[in-house]
Amino acid sequence: MLHDRLLVEPDAELGERTSAAGIVIPATAEVGKRLAWGSVVAAGPHVRQVQLGDTVLFDPEERAEVELEATTYMLLRERDVHAISEQRASESTGLYL
Repeated sequence: MLHDRLLVEPDAELGERTSAAGIVIPATAEVGKRLAWGSVVAAGPHVRQVQLGDTVLFDPEERAEVELEATTYMLLRERDVHAISEQRASESTGLYL
């Protein structure tokens, strides 16, 4: 990876989703701007705040897709990351921002 680039493996939620009522929403459905979560698998030498293995929030519309060894990744700049999630220090019940 060069400069401030990140290679992110997106979560599976970019496809079909199910609403709370159990209705399946196809990936092609028109919805408002929706951000996506993904795991960082590689980072360039000038990345300052994101580390390998971090779960980051990004806009899937502002990305470049890369396929390596039959796995699709997203190529982002560090400045395109909206948030980094981390485990809670106490009562490990999930992620928070």
